[in-house]
Amino acid sequence: MQRVYNPAMRKPDAVYFFGTCLIDLLYPQAGLSAMRLLARAGIRVRYPQGQTCCGQPAYNSGYRDQARSVAAAQLDALPADIPVVVPSASCAGMFRVHYPRLFAGTPDEARALDLAGRVYEFTEFLVRVLDLRPVAPGPPLAVVLHNSCSARRELGVADAARELLDRLANVRVLEPDHADECCGFGGTFAVKEPQLSAAMAADKTAAIAATGAPLLVGQDWGCLMNLEGTFRRRGSGPQVKHIAELVWERVVVNI
Repeated sequence: MQRVYNPAMRKPDAVYFFGTCLIDLLYPQAGLSAMRLLARAGIRVRYPQGQTCCGQPAYNSGYRDQARSVAAAQLDALPADIPVVVPSASCAGMFRVHYPRLFAGTPDEARALDLAGRVYEFTEFLVRVLDLRPVAPGPPLAVVLHNSCSARRELGVADAARELLDRLANVRVLEPDHADECCGFGGTFAVKEPQLSAAMAADKTAAIAATGAPLLVGQDWGCLMNLEGTFRRRGSGPQVKHIAELVWERVVVNI
C-alpha cells in the first residue's frame, strides 16, 4: 500500500537531508544553511554519505533503465521511516511523483512508494511541518522570488516559499511580470534547445531586473543557476541566493 503523503505531519525528531547534485557540487552554502535551520529547529539531520543523484536527468531524457539504477541507490540510502527534506522542488518531485512510476511492477515498488510518501520540499517542510517563524528583523530588504515549474505545477508548494518570505521581518517580496513562466532551464532542455532556453531566460531576467530588487531567491538552484548565468552575460543584475541562505542569514542575527 502506498504511504499517504501528509503535508501537515507532526514535527519529527530526525530527518534525512538529500543534498542534490547542484548543491553538493556547486552551491554547498545553500545545503549548509538549510541543514543549520533544521538543526536550530531541534531536528537531528542525517546526511547519508551514500546518496548521489535522484536520477532525474536520465529519467527526463528517456533512459528509464539507467534512471532506475541510479534511483535504486537512493532507496538504499534513505531507508529509515523518517522524512526526507529536499532543497529542490524538481528533485523532490522526482522522488514523490516519478519514483512510483519508475518502479511500478518491480521488486522495489513498495520501497519507492514508501519513500515518495516521506519526501518534503524544503520550504514546504519549514512552513507546513515546522511552522517556522523567524523573529530576527534584519535590515530592510526587497527580494524577487522565483518559484520553479516543479514547485508551482508538479508539487503545488509555491505558496510555501512565498509564505516563508512573508514571515521574515523587513523583507518585501516584489512580483515581476510573468512570474509564473518558466526560466528556460528545464535540465536537459537547456542542452537540447539552447536557443529557446536562452530566449526564455532573457525574458525572465529582464522582468526580474525591472523590479529593481537587489536579491533574487528561489528553491531550485537549477533555475537560479540559469538566471544567474544570464545576468552575468548581461553584465548586471541582482545577487542570487537559495532561499535557505536568506532565511539562515535573517535567523543568525539573533544568535
